Amino acid sequence: MDRISNRDPQLPAFSPLDGEPPPPDVVRYLRTVNRYKWGILMVVIAVGMLAAMYASSLRPIYRSTATMMVETGKPKIVSSQEIFEAFNGTPRDYFLTQYEIIKSREYAERLVRTMRLTRHPEYDPRQQHKPWYAEWVPAQFLPAVKPVVVPNEEDLVESVTSQVMAGINLQPVRNTQLVKLSFDSHDPTLAERVPNTLAMIYIVSDLEQRGETTRRSMAFLRDQAVDLKQKLNESEQALQNFRERERIVVAKGVAVSGVIRQLEELETALDDARRKRQEAEARYNQVKVAQQGPSAARLESLSVVQNNPVVARFKEAEAEAARRVSEASKRYGPEHPRMVSAQSDLKAVKDNLRRQVEIVIETVLKEYEVAKANQASLERALARAKVESQEYNRKEFTLARLEREVGSNRQLYDLFTQRAKETNTGDVPSAIARVIDAAQLPKSPYGPNKRNIVATAMLVALAVSVAIALLLAQLDVTVKTSHEVESKLETKAVGVLPRMKVLPGAAIERMFMDDNQSPFAEGIRSIRSDLMLSGIDSAQKVVLLTSSLPEEGKTTVACNLAFAFSQIKKTLLVEADMRRPKIARTIGGDPRRAGLSELVAGSAPLDECVYPAEDSNLWVLQSGRVPLNPLELLSSHRFAEVMQSLKQAFDVIVIDSPPIQVVSDALVLSQFATSVLYVVRADKTPYPLARHGLTRLKRLNEPALVGLGVVLNQLDVDKASKYYGEYRGYGGRYYRHYGQVDDTKPGGATQAAAVKTTG
Repeated sequence: MDRISNRDPQLPAFSPLDGEPPPPDVVRYLRTVNRYKWGILMVVIAVGMLAAMYASSLRPIYRSTATMMVETGKPKIVSSQEIFEAFNGTPRDYFLTQYEIIKSREYAERLVRTMRLTRHPEYDPRQQHKPWYAEWVPAQFLPAVKPVVVPNEEDLVESVTSQVMAGINLQPVRNTQLVKLSFDSHDPTLAERVPNTLAMIYIVSDLEQRGETTRRSMAFLRDQAVDLKQKLNESEQALQNFRERERIVVAKGVAVSGVIRQLEELETALDDARRKRQEAEARYNQVKVAQQGPSAARLESLSVVQNNPVVARFKEAEAEAARRVSEASKRYGPEHPRMVSAQSDLKAVKDNLRRQVEIVIETVLKEYEVAKANQASLERALARAKVESQEYNRKEFTLARLEREVGSNRQLYDLFTQRAKETNTGDVPSAIARVIDAAQLPKSPYGPNKRNIVATAMLVALAVSVAIALLLAQLDVTVKTSHEVESKLETKAVGVLPRMKVLPGAAIERMFMDDNQSPFAEGIRSIRSDLMLSGIDSAQKVVLLTSSLPEEGKTTVACNLAFAFSQIKKTLLVEADMRRPKIARTIGGDPRRAGLSELVAGSAPLDECVYPAEDSNLWVLQSGRVPLNPLELLSSHRFAEVMQSLKQAFDVIVIDSPPIQVVSDALVLSQFATSVLYVVRADKTPYPLARHGLTRLKRLNEPALVGLGVVLNQLDVDKASKYYGEYRGYGGRYYRHYGQVDDTKPGGATQAAAVKTTG
């Protein structure tokens, strides 16, 4: 007990509960990025260097811009269609059309042929530069240069035209008639010449096109004027012949006008008669349907009956008589004169109402018959009037048609004559566009922006690297902290052991004895205290240690925990891992000594199998000779008897068992234990595997579940403090209070670093 209390009581104990609560997601993401920061930084720097090499190899691009003004003025005659219709397009549509014309393939091809761009070094395949990477890669590593295949002239023109069109940029100036025409090229001289040349091509082509259009229009007008003059003469002669043949002096006679008015009046009257007939027919159909019903009540429900004012008054009288009958029934008996009088009045009103309904129904039927007769009479009268007016209409229509033909022909003739005069006296077509500012030779490159390329590449590399780091963190299913032990494994964390580095000649299995003031020893004491306090009323302790897989440090924890218990109680360390025995070699035992297998088999007594460890109060029962089937030996009745005798001889028994995911020995041994410690190696043991092993232990020992806890072994405290936010302080100043020294100095014993422990 003196050795336990020999440390500073003001310093905190190394406990798994000393960690902070789980951080929010944002904090965890930041810690993950911090964990992989050097890798992310290296990726960003590498990508930045590659991007810088790529950007430095890019050829500069020059841009020159010419400013043009496109006017909305039109020539007097653009095409023959304008003779018949006005200009329908809006100014916006007109300008958009001109812009597309400037950027058209036709003009681009003219530009290529005019400037002979197929012979320019930038577009001629025979004059192309070497690839950009040729400056950085030795010649022996470059692929063999293939002979240049030059296409025929037309294909080359087509290819160069497409490239030129891709370099042309046209940007209208808002709320003006100005447009900026620019061109991008690796050659500054070419960047200057192309916009100016393209503007001149557009202006000259427009002038040529409109001049040719004017000439074609003049010829068209002359030909059409001759034809229209002939048609006008023919139509005038036909009109005159018709007037003489039909003896028409006045354009429209009175008789003809009277017949037309009579027809119009008859058609109006017929339309009104048809409407009235349809309305009467609708009421008639309603009455016929209602008459087929079981009672006369359906007739009263018709809208034509309800809308009748006489019927409405009778219904009001009926309601009033019914009200008087109701009042009389409350005050008098059925034989009372007032009651009899009221009922008689009600009956009389109902009879009158029924007769009025019948009158209305008869009226509806008669109105329908009258409407049909009236419509038929008007139809016959209209038919007779049409027959009588046919002769008059023929003359009227013929005369009107001839007069319209004469008027139309005269109008067209006058229009063509006027347009011909305007065209003959018109000026020479003027240009609809002119260059305001010619393109100038660019003095500096327009692009590419090499800084932006490098910055963008580094930003993308940073984003991708961070995403990969977060993905790796999500894919990492190993247990890292005590909080993950309790949240993911759903089991209490009874202790956390830091990662230690052992100097040459030292044994990690004796760390508790060799360096009693180290953080590792303090962690062992914390586990011992937890086990003692968890079963303070229990006189005996049987502590079983297991793990998921080998090399997780269960043997190391078992040996040091046994040393810790030996300081206060009579303790026995049992090596039940008969498949891979290691304890005899690590704590100074003789591997040839009889052990657990001989004791269970009865071939050796207890005093020959148990021996004290060097420089301690610990007794050791090593595995002995390895049996053919250790599981059968541990499952035997003899082993249970041996465990019972060992419990009587020792206060605490610490059992080192095989990994639970490899063999089932630990499951059998757990039935003899009062506490089971499941060793999990930090940053190595996957929590699904550990959870599966813990579930097997819990299921086997239900309902009387033994004390089960997890020991988080080989925790990198500095890493956990920096990247996971747990155990702040233990990686620095607190360790110095526990006697932590630098192993590079003489006398240094241990330090927090990587270690390879036994399993």
